[in-house]
Order: sequence, then structure tokens, then C-alpha cells
Amino acid sequence: MDKITKVLLPIIFLFLFVIPVHADGVAGSSAQIQIASVSNNIVYNVNKIYRTKIVLRTVLERYNSPLANEVDSFIDACQKYNLDCYLLPSIAGLESTFGQFVYPDSYNPFGWGGGYIKFDNWSQSIDTVAQGLRLNYINRGATSVPAIGRIYSESPTWAIRVQNFINQFRQEEDKLPLFLSENKVEL
Repeated sequence: MDKITKVLLPIIFLFLFVIPVHADGVAGSSAQIQIASVSNNIVYNVNKIYRTKIVLRTVLERYNSPLANEVDSFIDACQKYNLDCYLLPSIAGLESTFGQFVYPDSYNPFGWGGGYIKFDNWSQSIDTVAQGLRLNYINRGATSVPAIGRIYSESPTWAIRVQNFINQFRQEEDKLPLFLSENKVEL
């Protein structure tokens, strides 16, 4: 199955089987079929998730990252804790070159706890650090990369370097074809 089919098939599935559809008008008249208003948000969110998955995988594979197979874990964590989906991978990019240089068997690409905290797997570290960022940083007012950086690291350049990785993800996103565009279309 080619890339386009992999992306479009779930969207088509949503329209055909998941999103409620109703007809306005009376039988015999030219009824207009309308997709429930929630459909725009569902399609938009599904489209955004697929765009983000493609971008994460592309950048992580470019760096030969062991985290390339953890794209779903990053997506799940950013949705669960309402984080920018590029923040965690960008921190991992800075702290461990996307998981390539970590304390042995720690599965800690984020330098969490000085890098010495061990996790059972990548997914556990992604979820734990996402939760930690939400509860101990963002919920306490550190809502920007510079504000997070002042707490997360002693380095005065931490935030700038994390932002550089976030920008790499966004630049990759800008390269995606139009069919993956976030432009909303009113139905």
C-alpha cells in the first residue's frame, strides 16, 4: 500500500462508517446530505495526527534514532498531556541525539533525573517525562520553551537548542504535500 493510500484510507473510513450523516429535506425532494459538524474536527484532528506521525518518523529516521519506532508513543503522550508533539522529541534530540547516547539500558533519552533514571522501555520514559512536563512545568506556569529551559537545565542555551529541533520538525511539516495540509474545508 502506498503512502497516499495509507493516509487517505482512514479518512475515507471515517466518512463512510464513523461520522454521522443525515439528510435534510423531505423524501422525494432533493435532499442535501450533511456530515455532522463534528466531522470537520475529526477529519482535522486525524489529518493533524497523520501529519505529525509522518514528520516525527521522517526526522527521527534521518538521525537514525532508536526512537523512530516510538512515534505512536510520542503522539499518545502529547495528546494525553496536551503538549506540543514536537517538544518531547526535541528534548530527546538535544539531550541524547534522539536516544542514541543514553546511560546504558536506561531508555532515558531526555536526560531526566540527570540521565540516570532508568525506565523499562522507551514508551515508559516518553509517558513519564510528558507527565512530568505537564504537572511540574506547564501546570506551574512554565508554558514556553525558554520558561521550561530555566527549570529543566542549567545551560543558558538549552531552550534555544531545543527550539532549533522543534523548528526542524516544523520545517519538515512544511514540506508535506497539499493533501496533508491543515487547511480546513467546509462541507
